[in-house]
Amino acid sequence: MNKTNYYNRELSWLSFNDRVLQEAKDKNVPLLERLKFLAIYSSNLDEFFRVRVASLRSLLSLKTKIQKKLNFNPQNLLSSIKQIVSDQQEEYGRIYREEIIPELNKENIFIVDDKIIADDQVNYVKNYFRGQVLPYAQPTLLDKNKISTFLHNRSIYLAVRLKSKSRKSKPSKNNRVRLKYAIIEIACDRLGRFITLPSSSNENYVMFLDDVIRLNLPELLPGYSVESCYSIKLTRDAELYIDDEFSGDLLSKIKKGLSKRKTGVPCRFLYDKEMPENFLKFIRSALKLNKNDLIPGGRYHNFNDFFSFPKFCKAHLEYESMPAHNCKELEGSNSFFEALSKKDILLSFPYQSYGYVINFLEEAANDVNVKSIKITLYRVASNSLIVRSLCKAVENGKKVTAFVEFKARFDEESNFACAEILQKAGVKVYSSFPGLKVHCKLCLIERIEREKPKFYTYLATGNFNEKTARIYCDSALFTSSLDFGKDVRKVFNILQRKSETESFNHLFVAPFNLRKSLVKLINQEISNVKEGKKAEITLKLNSLEDNKMIKKLYEASNAGVKIKIIVRGICCLIPGIKNQSENIQVISIVDRFLEHSRIYIFHNGGDKKYFLASADLMKRNLSRRIEICFPIYDKQIQSFLQKMIDIQWNDNVKARIIDSKQVNLYKQKGEEGKTRSQYVIYNLIAKN
Repeated sequence: MNKTNYYNRELSWLSFNDRVLQEAKDKNVPLLERLKFLAIYSSNLDEFFRVRVASLRSLLSLKTKIQKKLNFNPQNLLSSIKQIVSDQQEEYGRIYREEIIPELNKENIFIVDDKIIADDQVNYVKNYFRGQVLPYAQPTLLDKNKISTFLHNRSIYLAVRLKSKSRKSKPSKNNRVRLKYAIIEIACDRLGRFITLPSSSNENYVMFLDDVIRLNLPELLPGYSVESCYSIKLTRDAELYIDDEFSGDLLSKIKKGLSKRKTGVPCRFLYDKEMPENFLKFIRSALKLNKNDLIPGGRYHNFNDFFSFPKFCKAHLEYESMPAHNCKELEGSNSFFEALSKKDILLSFPYQSYGYVINFLEEAANDVNVKSIKITLYRVASNSLIVRSLCKAVENGKKVTAFVEFKARFDEESNFACAEILQKAGVKVYSSFPGLKVHCKLCLIERIEREKPKFYTYLATGNFNEKTARIYCDSALFTSSLDFGKDVRKVFNILQRKSETESFNHLFVAPFNLRKSLVKLINQEISNVKEGKKAEITLKLNSLEDNKMIKKLYEASNAGVKIKIIVRGICCLIPGIKNQSENIQVISIVDRFLEHSRIYIFHNGGDKKYFLASADLMKRNLSRRIEICFPIYDKQIQSFLQKMIDIQWNDNVKARIIDSKQVNLYKQKGEEGKTRSQYVIYNLIAKN
């Protein structure tokens, strides 16, 4: 296989974010939801630059000989990224200006600025500025030769060019008036990004905090006349770069890395493209920026603030409510333990209530027969009900063990706080491994029944997080299977440092047996097709990036195995290429909920094997994380998973075809009509 057989990871991620942008462009999406998709796109892109682009740029400092050993040219890739992002940003701006704003106006929602504003509103804004904004809007004069100015990561600033009103300020010898420059940080974190203005009519007016400050610049800078003003923003490298994870105090290294994150090196400097070249040149010099840092943008930055855009009580501009369904097996039972003793139960979020997970832990915390609870925590909600239940369990005399992953990117500090709460309550807390992240989602409850221990196990594709469960599509299995309980106990033995490795009878656990188990299943399909049997593989996952797994899928395709893949984000596999992947089809679904579950199905000569997993097919998931892939044995649950996958594969409203160029063409609607999978699945669960 040559290098061209794999689509570049970073470019594939940009293709995914373009699918998010398509949702903002889709006129069938409610208007305020389109604004949210603009916010999601902006937030995604910001993280991409903070992590991926920052890492790529760090490669430029490598010696030429070392760079040549890479399978790509970092500078060329960065140039491609910059061009694609520039094109997407142009489209982003067009959608906002030419589509979103006019549609908001039709709904009597008007975004005013410092130039287009009514006189009575000007007075309100000036009073608001003096009373609320002024204490946080202190200008800093720039002097590129004397003062080193620091920009906070991801904060928005106004860069202002000024002329002194002083009579002493005379033109220079070449008759040019000497200009001064200042920057003003916009305190969105304290004041919010949007200000709702009063109105006596049924019209609704809103103003960016940026423009509140623009309007009041003469008052803020009384000794100067404002010549021009432009918005800027600096994004800093967010990678922790814990190079030596195998020695020393890992916790202190993570904390040290976090302290540096706020002061990381620049990786993207966004500026208003209307800024004159000489103004930009001064700013670049004063802030000591590299030309590669510069990314042109529009009048406003940090569009992720559109998550907080006022709704003005216009429910028709949002998605209609989809209340979570009940689970009949659990509703018809007196307790979880009673229900799970009869059969395995699968829950699908957000279509079904996440409250069942909370109730499961609450019941365990209060049950006199429960002796211990073990759980893995990767990302938890603020004021987590999960954490509350675990603390209650300790109060009630249970032995509670929690593994908290401190290396969950951008949740590190939150997880430190979570661990501290648990420890104070008496929970035995374990945390990060050198060289590994613990990404599996497990809970193991040991209960004494008839004087013998019995295991109740929860295995899931998504985090123990009741807030993200409202928008993330995930699956979770409750089971009282002794076989599963024993295997999960072995996982916790590893997490508790009781053993370094274990053998598993039913679970596939990375980095121990997950990769080789999946390869074995693929090889079985290859053997079956060579014997003239039907052979199929269906994969639903978030990302497909591991080259070894892709190569194995290419091998299966060349042997004649039919492969269907539903991938949300990164896809480095190139489908539909002769003598490589002509038996592989790939689609991607982006809709109101975030597709997050991993489902792996192997035809297995007609006796299909079904698996759910916390792991994507990425090198990091298979080799550098502790992940779980668990089989589904219950025939009724298997049937449901098959129906769900079939519905998603037939989606012709929100499904895009992933082809060799990843241009995100929508799947064409057939004569059978529209199939919007998330809604069809919601209705399927309602019927069940």
